[in-house]
Parts: sequence; C-alpha cells; structure tokens
Amino acid sequence: MTADSYLQFISILIIFVGVLAATYYVTKFLAGYQKEKTSSGNIEIIETSRISVNKYIQIVRVGDKYMAIAVGKDEITALGEIDKDSLITKEDGSTTLSFKEVFEKFKGEIKK
Repeated sequence: MTADSYLQFISILIIFVGVLAATYYVTKFLAGYQKEKTSSGNIEIIETSRISVNKYIQIVRVGDKYMAIAVGKDEITALGEIDKDSLITKEDGSTTLSFKEVFEKFKGEIKK
C-alpha cells in the first residue's frame, strides 16, 4: 500500500466520523423539538402498555380528565374515564440511566 492509499483511507474515515456526529446531533435536536411540540397543550400520553404486536392500552390526559383508550392499527376505542387519585405516577425525581450505567450494571450481573 502506498501513502496515497493511507491518505484516502484516513480521509474517508474522517468523513464517516463527521457524518456520524452530524447524524447524532441532528437526531438529538429533532427529538427535543418533537418532545417540546407534543408536551405542550391539553393532550398528554401518561402511560402506554402493549397488549399484542399492534394493540396498546394508553392512559391519556385530555384537559383535566384522564382516560383509558385502546389503540389498534386502524382504530382507537375509549375504555373509560379514570379518577386522577387512582393513578400511580412515577416520582418526579426519577432519573433515566445512561447507556454506560446500564452496560456497567449488565456487566456486573454477567460476572455473578
């Protein structure tokens, strides 16, 4: 291999890393933008639970009312209204784990 081949390889590698970085940051920006757009307003999805491959039960807040709905591929069915006091909500102080923390926890369990 010549020096020219190494130079081409390094330049392609730099371009590849640049595209990956750009993709990461654009995806992160778009996710934040979408979350901001969907979280403001009178409709909010509180929780979703999968029943089968394409059927879900969701608890949604519409205004100040909480509803349980069944969501399928082509239909949405209202199951009923839920009393706000009967809902079990997550703690506000709960944090999500980073990939590194999950990976370390997984490695620890494998070693046991």
